Amino acid sequence: MIGGLFIYNHKGEVLISRVYRDDIGRNAVDAFRVNVIHARQQVRSPVSNMARTSFFHVKRSNIWLAAVTKQNVNATMVFEFLYKMCDVMAAYFGKISEENVKNNFVLIYELLDEILDFGYPQNSETGALKTFITQQGIKSQSKEEQSQITSQVTGQIGWRREGIKYRRNELFLDVLESVNLLMSPQGQVLSAHVSGRVVMKSYLSGMPECKFGMNDKIVIDKQGKTGSTEDGAKSGKQSIAIDDCTFHQCVRLSKFDSERSISFIPPDGDYELMRYRTTKDIILPFRVIPLVREVGRTKLEVKVVIKSNFKSSLLAQKIEVRIPTPLNTSGVQLICMKGKAKYKASENAIVWKVKRMAGMKESQISAEIELLPTNDKKKWARPPISMNFEVPFAPSGLKVRYLKVFEPKLNYSDHDVIKWVRYIGRSGIYETRC
Repeated sequence: MIGGLFIYNHKGEVLISRVYRDDIGRNAVDAFRVNVIHARQQVRSPVSNMARTSFFHVKRSNIWLAAVTKQNVNATMVFEFLYKMCDVMAAYFGKISEENVKNNFVLIYELLDEILDFGYPQNSETGALKTFITQQGIKSQSKEEQSQITSQVTGQIGWRREGIKYRRNELFLDVLESVNLLMSPQGQVLSAHVSGRVVMKSYLSGMPECKFGMNDKIVIDKQGKTGSTEDGAKSGKQSIAIDDCTFHQCVRLSKFDSERSISFIPPDGDYELMRYRTTKDIILPFRVIPLVREVGRTKLEVKVVIKSNFKSSLLAQKIEVRIPTPLNTSGVQLICMKGKAKYKASENAIVWKVKRMAGMKESQISAEIELLPTNDKKKWARPPISMNFEVPFAPSGLKVRYLKVFEPKLNYSDHDVIKWVRYIGRSGIYETRC
């Protein structure tokens, strides 16, 4: 698997070095320094091959983490390990910087001994590691603690320790979505998809089991067959088709495949339960209508209308429309109905910002752009108008149907748990051609 792991600073000095295989020598350290860190041109690829040796590297601020191997390994697994290593280090000592790495080098070596065994990744869950590795070193453990650690590392539930207690049992669930769009000037959708994440924060006592249900089309169709046709028709309108999804390791995949229910024992604290992507029946929060008119060779008239396509009771926030301008722009006169607009010459764009906008409303901006005469016969390429925003709903249409908690050993039920659900939709690459 991984032959060696090296952590460098921005100068190429080795801060942490751990070799797991005999085929990795000191020359590998120098090869990475010379060909990647001190390379004349910026190395864009995260994988570099030199002298039949593969270097998988990630960068955090001024620190490089490089996993080295001479074998044909699974690249995604190596990067998953590197990102997990970054998360573990951040959980222990905060920001990953040269100073923090030097101050905590003993701790990092302890973590590497636990996470990697002969180059093979083992337990990398922060919650499990924190039970027996502290910043001061390994604490002395009683027989009970040792047996708990052994069962946690080798057992099925490595992401949660036993004996967690809270005065108040709370569960927070955030549906975070990013909507991406490319639209033609005539209003035709050229491409659109939503990338979503379900992020949770749990403060639950004991070893509870949670069940999470959403309006997935397959679930609704199954229920429609068993239930009445009227109910099926009602729910069918509100169902969404998920193209693909990935889950946290705590989710029981067998139950999801058979029952389409997401059943899991939650980790303590923050974690990402699932990621998903949809491409059908997307609710586009905004429609951008551009109108560009060339008045001779020294003037442009631009008018942009934005329309909100959601319920009037909802408010969109942090709205920003970026209208590109030609390179030979000499001056811009702006008139906007709402918000503030400014021409940024350094970015060759007009930036229009609106703090809030209710649903089913529209607003517009007009601009007169004066151009310098040029000898260039090429026409202006007209880059697309981009938009940023945040809305309090899920553009994919995803809704949480239920969120249940079961804890058989302790004396609290689903009704005793305080649950919070929030939907946030943000713009990804949201562009309209003009």
